[in-house]
Amino acid sequence: MKILFDTNVLFAAFISHGVCNALYEEVLLKGQLVVSESILEELQTKLISKAKLTKQESMEVVAAIRSDADVVESPPFGRPICRDSEDDHILSAALHGKVDILVTGDRDLLVLKSFQAIPILTPRECLEYF
Repeated sequence: MKILFDTNVLFAAFISHGVCNALYEEVLLKGQLVVSESILEELQTKLISKAKLTKQESMEVVAAIRSDADVVESPPFGRPICRDSEDDHILSAALHGKVDILVTGDRDLLVLKSFQAIPILTPRECLEYF
């Protein structure tokens, strides 16, 4: 099962030991993690600005994820898809990665419920699959 994690899920997986961290571990054991370069870039920025990690520490987290995941392209769509068009790169990565599930905590994505037959779930909902 191929699963794409949104930036906020990856952030929570590495900053705390809750549902997102447990889900990350489950996906590594039983599935295939998928991310995109834009997700990794956004994550690195958040790790520095919100978690106050150093640039080196944030690069190490991104390198760890890169080694665990299939990194896919997320080319822009011709028109906005999500009500927050800045989240369109997440949908593009899910589509181009041919994922089975997109996991996010972002309400602008969750409201869609699915995209191109890809279910959009919260981390807790996805954890129930495992």
